Amino acid sequence: MIKLRLKRFGKKKEASFRIVACNSTSRRDGRPLQELGFYNPRTKETRLDTEALRTRLTQGAQPTNVVRTLLEKGGLLEKVERPSIAIGKAKLEKEKLAKTKTKDKESDSSKAESDSNDAQS
Repeated sequence: MIKLRLKRFGKKKEASFRIVACNSTSRRDGRPLQELGFYNPRTKETRLDTEALRTRLTQGAQPTNVVRTLLEKGGLLEKVERPSIAIGKAKLEKEKLAKTKTKDKESDSSKAESDSNDAQS
């Protein structure tokens, strides 16, 4: 199967990446079938060869998660809500609700204590 993935190059701790099409069993920095773009994570610079990417996608090439997000930002793929992201968002919402409930209970109990202190005075 053909994968669209990143190939690392550049100096130590100053990595840049090329977006390449390669066989799924080949090494990360092995010889690619075709170079399709460039991505620099430090400057967020992205250059995409849109025609070549479209042809590879129509041939059935599968992008990795990072390449998929780059293609979504570039407008080549539609944004798809992945299950892991949806689960993470639901979990965050539950945590927010739990925090607000505990804050409400704490504020209610502090009001009750202050009311009882005022009644005793």
